[in-house]
Amino acid sequence: MKPIAVTILTGFLGAGKTTLLRHILNANHGYKIAVIENEFGDVPIDNALIGDRASRITTLSNGCICCSKSNELADALLDLLDALDQGQLEFDRLIIECTGMADPGPITQTFFSHDVICERFLLDGIITLVDAVHADQQLSQFTLAQAQVGYADRILLSKTDVAADNDALIQRLQLMNARAPIYHVVHGDIDLAVLFDIEGFVLNDRLNVSTPAPLFRRIPQPQNNIQSIVVYHDQPLELMQISAVMEGLLLKFADNLLRYKGILSIKDESRRLLFQGVQRLYNADWDREWLPDEVRQSTLVFIGIDLPEEEIRGAFAALEGELIN
Repeated sequence: MKPIAVTILTGFLGAGKTTLLRHILNANHGYKIAVIENEFGDVPIDNALIGDRASRITTLSNGCICCSKSNELADALLDLLDALDQGQLEFDRLIIECTGMADPGPITQTFFSHDVICERFLLDGIITLVDAVHADQQLSQFTLAQAQVGYADRILLSKTDVAADNDALIQRLQLMNARAPIYHVVHGDIDLAVLFDIEGFVLNDRLNVSTPAPLFRRIPQPQNNIQSIVVYHDQPLELMQISAVMEGLLLKFADNLLRYKGILSIKDESRRLLFQGVQRLYNADWDREWLPDEVRQSTLVFIGIDLPEEEIRGAFAALEGELIN
């Protein structure tokens, strides 16, 4: 049975999540989409805004998914599966629209910590909307807004019709999340190919590491709690050594690490090793063989809160010394 693809839609208050969701549901894509939405307050209103094109809208209305009853999201997912299995409901994709104050981390981990949910759902990607008008202030004031950017597989910059000069903001976003491409979306209108089949949580080599384009005017650099670190390692790594380094980093900094992903060159092994993780949960698997004309270089991307950059780089630099000795 093919797992149901899941998209998490996040972004700070007023970024345009509901507008985007309405566009998705009304587009001519052929999918049958179920929706779980999360709202503050006792009376949900997004149902009226979204319309009736979703297979079912399950509303979690007692606060953020991430901080309400621990089993609430899992229960909603299992209820959708029961309705599907009993023929009461038909859908082949699921979108979770988070409230603007939700942390995507615990929501994401739900899909890796429950046996039935792991088997029946496949987390496809996290889409984060960023309000081009208010983002700088929000990112500077709320670490949560930064975390939403850090978890993203795709960043959608909204309201660019109002705030057209956003080079500095794009640079800031790229420094925070080096692996998520940035797209402009106006009034929710965007090519759905950007949003679906991302495979953000499938072991593959889509690192999408981007570097900020240089700006030719002096712009004060804002303080970011969320940052990206890209580590390159030229020498093949010993499998046990890289395992020890990662275990050590997770032991000390798991709460700081939001997302991490890498392509590794392993000593005496012709295949590439792929790995990825979310906070304390990670996995690895062998990929294809290195091509004859391909540079055998390990590339690792870490995204997190106040990352200890010197310690992370030092841990991998020390491996090079061990291998030489």
